[in-house]
Amino acid sequence: MSIDRDSAGFGTRAIHAGQRPDPTTGAIMTPVYLTSTFVQEEPAKTKGYDYSRTVNPTRTALEENLASLENGRYGRCFSSGMGAINCLMNLLQTGDHVIASNDLYGGTYRLFTTLYEKFGLTFSFVDSSDPESVAQAFRPSTRLLYLETPTNPLLRLSDIETLAAMAHERPGVLVAVDNTFATPYLQTPLDLGADVVVHSLTKYLGGHSDVVGGALIVNDEELAEKLHHYQNTVGSTPGAMDCFLVLRGTKTLHVRMERHCDNAERIASWLLEHPKVAKVHYPGLPSHPQYELARKQMRRAGGMISLELEGGLEDGREFATRTMLFSLAESLGGVESLVDHPASMTHASIPREERERTGLEDGLVRLSVGIEDADDLIADLDQALSGLS
Repeated sequence: MSIDRDSAGFGTRAIHAGQRPDPTTGAIMTPVYLTSTFVQEEPAKTKGYDYSRTVNPTRTALEENLASLENGRYGRCFSSGMGAINCLMNLLQTGDHVIASNDLYGGTYRLFTTLYEKFGLTFSFVDSSDPESVAQAFRPSTRLLYLETPTNPLLRLSDIETLAAMAHERPGVLVAVDNTFATPYLQTPLDLGADVVVHSLTKYLGGHSDVVGGALIVNDEELAEKLHHYQNTVGSTPGAMDCFLVLRGTKTLHVRMERHCDNAERIASWLLEHPKVAKVHYPGLPSHPQYELARKQMRRAGGMISLELEGGLEDGREFATRTMLFSLAESLGGVESLVDHPASMTHASIPREERERTGLEDGLVRLSVGIEDADDLIADLDQALSGLS
């Protein structure tokens, strides 16, 4: 079925884009093509597929689906979110300069500083919620502006439209936006001027904590071809079953995100009034410094909340071990609620002094709010907070 992205709604595209009933059997679900190679009619004459590292029908369906959801033209999928970011970095050369959000996922920071710095790239980590800080960071050698918005874990927002326009005033600068926290249901960076959208498919797009994957979405054909070249050359591609699982997830993305947002809004407001909570980071609260930008740039504020406790580090660590419905684990975006202590878990690879400069306190706790009943989640947080000394 051909889906017109300009006329079909998000939910319709989530379920149908890139997917057609199997022409042989009529199967409504995209088949899982568990094959490494494809028979050719004669040398170099194929039906569009030759080897599954290069291209696979299940992956093609997922890439087309994701491109449609992001209002893009081309999707490229990878075996992990870090594989996707690594492919993006393959576009750069020794001597190039990158500006990146300073409140960044620890794995991304680690990739930039421990791998690509040794290859001669330079990085400036700035507060991308402040356009002036970004403007001052540009150099003649800048080739990439890399944004997370909302950021992980402080949930700061960057004005994508303003920063993309600023970057494109300079020759040769690409703008990439990690849209993992927002998902295309809440935010579409390509529509705001970004060149590349980055996703960890492991999170909300997969949605069930049972698959690892990544993706890059673009509109420019030449850029898409370059990314495909590196995707195939490096080989960090997902298996067909992984692609099938993410396709299963995207079909309900719009429904799940509404529940994630409903729950997170209730919980953030409740936490804000709790005497043992010192600060709540959530873009849907009027107290958030980019609340108005969130209203302008996002459909809703998302399912992620970070909080700081009055007791600091010790209370943060104890709280993270006292919850019962909120399971202590890395990752996010699944149907089940998770709690994470970034300083010792997801962001431990960032030096403490760098975390302190960005405002990531050792006692900060990150919540991935699931789609359970909100009353039960609040009761769980209440008992965990009440038990703190």
